[in-house]
Amino acid sequence: MPKLGVADIRKAAVEIIRANPGGIRYQPLREQIERENPETPGNTIGGAIWDLEVRLPSEVQKPSRGLYMPANGQAAVGKEGDQLTRLAELRREEQFYAPFAEWLQKDLNEATVAAPMGGAGLKSKWGTPDVVGVYKPLARDRIKFDIEIISAEVKIDPSQPVVAFGQAIAYRLFSSKAYVVMPRSMAAEDQSRLEGLCMLFGVGLVIFDTVPADPKFEIRVRAQRFAPDMFYVNEFAERLHRHNADVFQELFG
Repeated sequence: MPKLGVADIRKAAVEIIRANPGGIRYQPLREQIERENPETPGNTIGGAIWDLEVRLPSEVQKPSRGLYMPANGQAAVGKEGDQLTRLAELRREEQFYAPFAEWLQKDLNEATVAAPMGGAGLKSKWGTPDVVGVYKPLARDRIKFDIEIISAEVKIDPSQPVVAFGQAIAYRLFSSKAYVVMPRSMAAEDQSRLEGLCMLFGVGLVIFDTVPADPKFEIRVRAQRFAPDMFYVNEFAERLHRHNADVFQELFG
């Protein structure tokens, strides 16, 4: 078998990744290409595939270190009726994204700038906050500091505190602070337990009225500051830039 060039190596890698929709790690991927193409040096293969998600972003994604998956390869799940119900719920939820972004910035003063996100625009079940804020130095600040990302998960269903908390925890991978935003109609026991979890893990908790014209956001637990993993910070930033360069510029420009 003839020695492969870089383009052919990448083509072979993409075919293998597509055959593994659940993901394949760097070393097994490299080893499979080496087995199938023994005339091609291993170093050449390694050099050609280590940054596939950068070279071929429309075909390959890297959701975590060393793990390659087909881009946008997640299959749709659930029955059609369930999907329609969730879509209607999402549209109701989206009415509160912009008001909370404004409240996070102007009332809570946690962010210099904030923007509504939500939906599945970033194509990741691990990293699509409903609202993203950025706290960054201004031109007038005499002492500059590193920017901080603040992420929030908004729910209008009062029966989903555990889901919301789990998603907010996931955002800590790339966020300095994370918030759960839940309706005031949440059961008293659920709110008490959620407050305890938020205080224990440093996640912020905000409650609100599900009235779009006047949500009355109220802070119950202020988020603690943590150092995020810079790999996931850059992975999130890259996904956001690809999805909406204008929002990226608004937040980070």
